[in-house]
Amino acid sequence: MRFDVLAVSLARALVEVAGFALLGQGALALLAGEQRRRNGFYRILAIITAPVLQALRRIMPRWVGDAFLPVLAFLLLFCLWILLALAKRQLCAPHGC
Repeated sequence: MRFDVLAVSLARALVEVAGFALLGQGALALLAGEQRRRNGFYRILAIITAPVLQALRRIMPRWVGDAFLPVLAFLLLFCLWILLALAKRQLCAPHGC
């Protein structure tokens, strides 16, 4: 496998992990309510998603509330996942990988 295809596949896998962690946090937030902060699995998911949410907080305007950041982060990760899939397709098309 070529290095560029491997790099795109690795980036796509990292985006998938972060996206699924955000989905898991959302599901636990719906199920556990205010008690979610004491849930150990929720805290693990929060550690996984913290870099994405912190980076998004830095680039978003201040008027965007913290409550909207996870939704925006998920949408951003989903768009990035689609773009990486298209990039992988373009890289693999000439070689048939």
